[in-house]
Amino acid sequence: MKKTIAVIFGGRSTEYSVSLQSACSVLKEINQEKYHILPIGITENGKWYHYTGDTDSIENNTWFTHDISPVLFNPDPEKHCLIIDDKEIQVDAMLPILHGINGEDGTVQGMAGVCGIPIIGCGILSSALCMDKARAHDLVSHAGIPCAKSIVIHHICEGKKACSDLTFPVFVKPVRAGSSIGIHRCTTEDEVLPALKEAFAIDSQVILEEEIKGFEVGCAVMGNEKLVVGRVDEIELSHGFFDFEEKYTLKTSRIHMPARITEQEEKTIQDTAKQIYSILGCSGFARVDMFYTPKKQIFFNEVNTIPGFTSHSRYPNMMKGTGLSFAEMLDRIIGLYL
Repeated sequence: MKKTIAVIFGGRSTEYSVSLQSACSVLKEINQEKYHILPIGITENGKWYHYTGDTDSIENNTWFTHDISPVLFNPDPEKHCLIIDDKEIQVDAMLPILHGINGEDGTVQGMAGVCGIPIIGCGILSSALCMDKARAHDLVSHAGIPCAKSIVIHHICEGKKACSDLTFPVFVKPVRAGSSIGIHRCTTEDEVLPALKEAFAIDSQVILEEEIKGFEVGCAVMGNEKLVVGRVDEIELSHGFFDFEEKYTLKTSRIHMPARITEQEEKTIQDTAKQIYSILGCSGFARVDMFYTPKKQIFFNEVNTIPGFTSHSRYPNMMKGTGLSFAEMLDRIIGLYL
């Protein structure tokens, strides 16, 4: 019999729209001859629905207007099922295609765990750690991998003191957010206050981080105990930084896949990515982002435990560079849990 995979999309997050795009690609590419797919959408205000319509309605964000049924979790861990239309539907595994808070931060992973439903990807602890930039940096730097000098603050009034201890340019970031939402690059102290106001509107903690001279590289990692890595990619910027708009439009930036580095440099970055993945307790799949300096030093940036999964996203393209198609990549990830 086919295994039932619940694919979760949407979410009560600032990255809701990104999740819709990723979910469309996953639903189109996943092997529906091998798996019974149960699409589960979460609206922006947090309501869960089983969706039976076409993927175009997900893409244009009208899916919640038709072909939906409310979803409840059955807390009995022996049944590992969802309740849809008053019927218990057994779920073999749950694949969250969610980005940001209330999805990528361990919350949904915890709900699935309570109900005994295997979650495909990082678990509760690693999801929470990777979402928290400050704690992730603390753990990785403790293991000997350098990170940018940074200071975490809890109130706007702490910003001036933090700036005096850092060298400009600095990045102002919400501690727990993704897709570069709420992030600003500040070259003077005058630019910091407006950046802090926006960051604190997103999270109760903000991190100020010195800029690393060099370029950003990423590495896709897959697996639990035995890890597989994709090719390393490189972000080329003409100015500024890789913010939300650039990530999804590439107006003034380019992504080189593979990165313009030597074979030995790529291997070193891949090995570092695997090390970071293990330090933070990741499983299933994740994308590890780092900086590579002119002195050939690697600095840890962050881990995306549920990276973008559109056909043009970085993670699938890194794996494609090793010969894995999108469908094969999904099949391998799911296969880790069935």
